[in-house]
Amino acid sequence: MNPSDEDSSPRADPPAKAGGLAALARQRLMERWRGQSGASPGAAAARLHAAPHDPHPKVPAAWCRFDTHPAYERLLVSQTAARRLGVENPFFRVHESAAGATTRISGREYVNFSSYDYLGLNGHPRIEEAVLQAVRRYGTSASASRLVAGERPIQRELEQELARCYDAEACVAFVSGHATNVSTIGSLFGPKDLVLHDALVHNSVLEGIKLSGAHRRGFAHNDWQQLDALLHELRGSHERVLVVIEGLYSMDGDFPDLPRFVEVKRRHKALLMVDEAHGLGVLGRSGRGVAEHFDLPPGEVDIWMGTLSKSLAGCGGFVAGSRALVELLKYTAPGFVYSVGLSPALAAASLEALRMLREQPERVQSLQRNGQLLRDYARSQGIDTGHSLGYAVTPAIIGSSLRAVKASNALFERGFNVQPIVYPAVEERAARLRFFVCASHTREQITSAVDALARVL
Repeated sequence: MNPSDEDSSPRADPPAKAGGLAALARQRLMERWRGQSGASPGAAAARLHAAPHDPHPKVPAAWCRFDTHPAYERLLVSQTAARRLGVENPFFRVHESAAGATTRISGREYVNFSSYDYLGLNGHPRIEEAVLQAVRRYGTSASASRLVAGERPIQRELEQELARCYDAEACVAFVSGHATNVSTIGSLFGPKDLVLHDALVHNSVLEGIKLSGAHRRGFAHNDWQQLDALLHELRGSHERVLVVIEGLYSMDGDFPDLPRFVEVKRRHKALLMVDEAHGLGVLGRSGRGVAEHFDLPPGEVDIWMGTLSKSLAGCGGFVAGSRALVELLKYTAPGFVYSVGLSPALAAASLEALRMLREQPERVQSLQRNGQLLRDYARSQGIDTGHSLGYAVTPAIIGSSLRAVKASNALFERGFNVQPIVYPAVEERAARLRFFVCASHTREQITSAVDALARVL
């Protein structure tokens, strides 16, 4: 109901409705005062609303409100400008079905290129049955931190299967992929250390470095030679040095020359962390990631990080590596120690997805064929696909945030759900549409989407 439609006559609303939590808190405070001093509710309310002496007259009232926060004001400006230009907001659309190669929004079915369901496992009957069995046995929640409240076998089974995937000694699963990077880097490194990272690493890596207090330097995207030069210059001034790259870059769809990075980190006595969020299930003959793609022993990488929400039909993150690394994180990483454990249902979903990945490598091959088709066909239609190597992620570089949003909306009208990536997530000149491909997309769905985009552009 709109405010203008509401009855304007005076009435006594329940506190939670009239003023939310703040009103409820005031009521509780008044009750406490009345119980202690016998004061009437009216007197207590008067005390709450009486203008107190201001001990900080130079502090603007705007600093105590969020509707005057500079970031919120900038958001309002951009939203207002979009409305004046007649541009519909393409974000936060509500999906009414399992989102994979297709989805349902507002009662209409769309060909979907905006989900990470790379292997087409979201909603698969085997995944659903595994989840139902886990819920029946363990319930829906782990209810508390695994450190203090104990574990479930399904959580350990998932970690053992992930460790096996990376030929690692051990693995630990977190409830959030973003928190995995933040907590891992934040807890392992400190002010005496140095973190060198690819210029295009995920926000979670940058936030983890901030938390750690370590020195930070970026190097040009996929440029192992610049990394080598930086290590020559800086290695001797720090204790531990961490190099962070990604297995498959989620914005550009390319990947690093992993053997070169391993060679550089070994020569300079550094540690190497690879974020495999988008690489697992996508790269390599059987989908085991960028190490398998290069036929490199996974043990050459010190920290393997990944997520459960892309190919593995769940939600959360993990770190695989040495037993010492994993034990250290289990007892010191805030995102694990102070956070609830991964729910049994999500652990069961990702565990079953891992088993299906191992049993059905044809899903990976289908995904790779679809990725190559989309990238190559888009290029043949004159669409700028940037650095994409044609796996699960292919951008269509538009070069303007406004044009990218308009193109996304135009495709949506034609039955294709493709999300825009705009400034500040990328530079303005690199604003784009980002296509995520699934193993279950058909050739016709891919080519018709590219044809539609070519006409829109």
